Amino acid sequence: MCIKVGHVEAGLRSYDRSMPEEINRVLADHVSDYLFAPTEKAKENLLREGINENKIFVTGNTIVDAVYQNLEITRRTVDILNKLNLSSEEYFLVTTHRQENVDVKNRLKGILDGLELIYKEFSFSILFPIHPRTMKRIKDFGVDVPKGVELIEPLGFLEFLQLEANAKLVLTDSGGVQEETCILRVPCVTLRDNTERPETLNVGSNNIAGANQENIMKSVKIMLNRDKDWVNPFGDGQAGSMIIKILQGVIT
Repeated sequence: MCIKVGHVEAGLRSYDRSMPEEINRVLADHVSDYLFAPTEKAKENLLREGINENKIFVTGNTIVDAVYQNLEITRRTVDILNKLNLSSEEYFLVTTHRQENVDVKNRLKGILDGLELIYKEFSFSILFPIHPRTMKRIKDFGVDVPKGVELIEPLGFLEFLQLEANAKLVLTDSGGVQEETCILRVPCVTLRDNTERPETLNVGSNNIAGANQENIMKSVKIMLNRDKDWVNPFGDGQAGSMIIKILQGVIT
């Protein structure tokens, strides 16, 4: 239909085609007229795939805009820590929902066993807003949720953002959460074997653990001993404004 297409977050690659979203990313990039890459690394990925450099704009990521704007809103409107009887930096936060983790019994059990080791070692509460798919698989597989892990209903973005910002450490298989924790200067452990956010590894805000309990424990110890002085690689919170100016032809 000759409609121009723009792709925000262009150029992210995990190089794992078993992830449906990886295929979607590649397809979206190759049909787009404007590719808004969050980082130079993402731009390099696009250039390697033969995409014309004139179509690519490094803008930072709109998730930085969203975190900065919504964090200020949470300070005025949300009090989830008091609601859940939590204190800042005295709990771990967990999310897992990806099919490669929750649909495979050994991986799901490995993650839960890892959480058990963490609780025994540190005695911090482990808060787990649980995805319906994950809850279903726990029941289907008959695996036990270990002591110290508190399952709660999924949360809205503002409440979850406040929990992220105040957590001692976050364990996740979410790509967006890897970025958010980096922006918030909260240590992150990724419960996957790869990531499309390698910038988080490069700056030191994140560590890849997979779904093995010993590796999870090792990664948690590494991240808890790491300084939180990394530089956010995803921009200054003005990505949305820059994208609009590019589309208006103000920036070329």
